Amino acid sequence: MIAFVTGASSGLGQAFATRLAADGWDLVITARRGERLAALARRLTTRHGVSVQTRAADLTDPHDARDLERAITAAEPDLLVNNAGFAGYREFCDVDPQVVTDLVGVHVMAVARLARAAIPAMVARGSGAIINVASLLAFSGPLPPQPLPYRAVYAGAKAFQVAFTQALAGELAGTGVQVQVCCPGLIDTEFHALAGRDLSGTPFPVLHPDEVAGAALAGLRLGETVCIPGLQNPSLADTVSQAQRALFMTAVSSPLAGRYAPVPGTGKGAH
Repeated sequence: MIAFVTGASSGLGQAFATRLAADGWDLVITARRGERLAALARRLTTRHGVSVQTRAADLTDPHDARDLERAITAAEPDLLVNNAGFAGYREFCDVDPQVVTDLVGVHVMAVARLARAAIPAMVARGSGAIINVASLLAFSGPLPPQPLPYRAVYAGAKAFQVAFTQALAGELAGTGVQVQVCCPGLIDTEFHALAGRDLSGTPFPVLHPDEVAGAALAGLRLGETVCIPGLQNPSLADTVSQAQRALFMTAVSSPLAGRYAPVPGTGKGAH
């Protein structure tokens, strides 16, 4: 069995790679920092006797992203973990436009295109899985930025991952291919330090990377489409999905409110 893990040089990606290697998976691990990848590959090969290939790649670079797509298509992996990401937390009016482009490139474009590279072979053989690592912030749109970070682009991109995975799961039903979106809260990794956040005084629980990777892989075995590690009542995730369906079906079956009805003789809606 072969697993591709992006963003594997540290934190959650490294935890996924370590757990998978311990379970006997051969790996292709990728991230920007080739030296860290090589060191991790040596450790996992020595400790678990599995094959670990490394590919240094920056998913904000279109050339690197296309190369990785081709590598995934050629390898026909049994599992793809789309974990690479960064925060870019800043008030939207102050964020560098290039950061906006890079965030969307990594969290939206790369997630969709790498999944597209992996899925045809999975469907053809009738087995395989993809884990897209999103965030609890995907559900945070209505909440104010304090004590949460400024996050408009990041949260929006993570919300894309949730909707993308849910819709894709519906398309793939009955094919033997499973997709999951993992939505952790705070994780004790360098991700937050790089984003300029100190977690020492946070009022929220902080998870260990191995806990999150373990929860995601366990959820995959249980058939979860939305996995929220640390959630004491996992049925709440189902409640959110049911509310989404109810809202959509109610909205599309309801007549338009009178204030939106056309004004006689104008063809324009009244407001």
